[in-house]
Amino acid sequence: MSEQARGHLAMLTFSALVAGSFSLGSMIANDIAPAALNALRFWISAAVIGGIALATTGLPRRHFRAPWRFLLLGGTFAAYFVLMFEGLKTAPPVSAAAVFTLTPIMAAGFGWLLLRQITTARIAAALAVGAVGALWVIFRADLDAMLALRIGRGEMIYFWGCVAHALYTPMVRRLNRGEPVIAFSFGMMVAGGGVLTIYGWSDILATDWAALPARVWIGLIYVSIFASAMTFVLLQFATLRLPSSKVMAYTYLTPSWVILWEIALGNGAPRGLTLVGVALTVAALVMLLENDGPRFGAGRRAA
Repeated sequence: MSEQARGHLAMLTFSALVAGSFSLGSMIANDIAPAALNALRFWISAAVIGGIALATTGLPRRHFRAPWRFLLLGGTFAAYFVLMFEGLKTAPPVSAAAVFTLTPIMAAGFGWLLLRQITTARIAAALAVGAVGALWVIFRADLDAMLALRIGRGEMIYFWGCVAHALYTPMVRRLNRGEPVIAFSFGMMVAGGGVLTIYGWSDILATDWAALPARVWIGLIYVSIFASAMTFVLLQFATLRLPSSKVMAYTYLTPSWVILWEIALGNGAPRGLTLVGVALTVAALVMLLENDGPRFGAGRRAA
């Protein structure tokens, strides 16, 4: 299997795992402050990844040169997660997942700014198709609401988190200096945990951890291990092998995965018209994953 194929497989797994955080996250978003939840999430993830790293590649000091890089990356991703859980307090899971699918078009823009990765006309068209599909879901297939730009508060909050996520993707490639993916992920998670602990200290102290319902701990374990530790590694693995727009293209699968999660959890499926938007996001993914040839990307490692 080629390095590019490994990157695609990593992102396919990434999209399935991330989708679960929308359904489970919406169930616990109002039970605990987002900063407190995500501070613990980052530290649990750091412990898991750190343990794996010590058992495999090790964590030598040379992998943590220029620690400002990890602080910048950790802070950016921490912002994404806090804004995500703030948004999930009111945004339905499928709608929030649709907002997430706007990240590829933003990642393509940041990819050009930071790495001079060139987006071809076909990829731009695919991003446009995906954006239309995402907006159709975000506005719940209500054309009047779309024309009047009536978008929910939760979706707006989460949108700014997605801006941070889109910026994070090309930043990984720009700031990585050849460190192993697992060591790089560990440094980022420790930094993110530190940022969130300082930012959310008052929320951490105010949280009655012993009184939290069981669903919070179930959700915390999932988002810490599966939707954080594993996806951090998968994302950074893929980012070093694929252009930013292709990495983020897999977010177009998220609404489809979330629908399956919602059905599995007994929350039902969205109405038929909403599925039209989901179909458009899947079509955009197919368009984005077609080979672009040598024209695509001027970044360090373009597909």
